[in-house]
Amino acid sequence: MGKLTVRALRAVLAVVLAGTVCVQAGMVWVLVTGNDPEDGSVPLTAFRVITVLGMVTAQVAVVCVWRLVTMVRRGTAFSHAAFRYVDTVIGAIVAAALLWFTVTGINAPGQRDDPGVSVIMAGIGLAVLGVALVVLVLRMLLAQAVARDVEAAGMRAELDEVI
Repeated sequence: MGKLTVRALRAVLAVVLAGTVCVQAGMVWVLVTGNDPEDGSVPLTAFRVITVLGMVTAQVAVVCVWRLVTMVRRGTAFSHAAFRYVDTVIGAIVAAALLWFTVTGINAPGQRDDPGVSVIMAGIGLAVLGVALVVLVLRMLLAQAVARDVEAAGMRAELDEVI
């Protein structure tokens, strides 16, 4: 992975992390101070809490991707240590999907006249779960690569003994 690619990815990750922290701070401030009272038409407090938790899932994924990029730059990505970060990313994506399904459930009663909105929202939740499955497939590819690397190292060691 080139230096420019790593720098660009890290810049994007830093902006995402800073942005989510700012949004979280604003949401928590509104929750704590109660400056924006609900009028009862929409459960804003629940949506704000879910938004804050959703930002946590994004932040966890960003930190794990940052660590994986660091491992790639060091040449240690094909190791068992990478699985911890990949598994955490998968967990964060699944948590985000569950939060989205919660939003869909909270929003559904208000969509009785137009249930298509709830169906679309549920479809988006399924798509997010699909992303988790894609990352799971990539994790399996990483497992195969790590196994091949271990096997190759063993063969090299045996060849060194013969020579």
